[in-house]
Amino acid sequence: MEIIYLMLRAATGVALVVLLARLNGLRSFSKMSGFDFAITVATGSVLAAVVTADKMEAYLVAMGALVALFVVQRASSQARSRSDSFHQAIDNTALLLMENGEILQHNMLRGRVTHDDLMGKLREANALRLSDVRAVVLEDTGEVSVLHGAEQVDDCLLENVRR
Repeated sequence: MEIIYLMLRAATGVALVVLLARLNGLRSFSKMSGFDFAITVATGSVLAAVVTADKMEAYLVAMGALVALFVVQRASSQARSRSDSFHQAIDNTALLLMENGEILQHNMLRGRVTHDDLMGKLREANALRLSDVRAVVLEDTGEVSVLHGAEQVDDCLLENVRR
């Protein structure tokens, strides 16, 4: 009988997450900012609490927490789009690690990125020569973007990147 309750909790929890994601839009599970990433991780954790709740009260609290996470994400997304100061306060700033083949050591230290980490990301991006690397950006989500090739990088691609 317990397995049936477990399955029901899992099904209703997942159904609520799907419903909330549909209401909230595509950004619900994006990693466009560090804040979005944190909400995505928290959603998974709270969904686990829904499934493992042993009492109805704990189940309802966890379901309420799911709703609260989506409401907070929606409100913060709207506030970020309306207020530059809120956007700067809540989001990290992308950091330039390499520019035109040159490794920017001061930013490597600031971003706590090792030389080996950087070389691994360059290999993942199929960069063949450091001189062909136009820019490496540590994004605000922790992802690393590598722009390489013979062409110059458009300024708009590095617009809000700390140099």
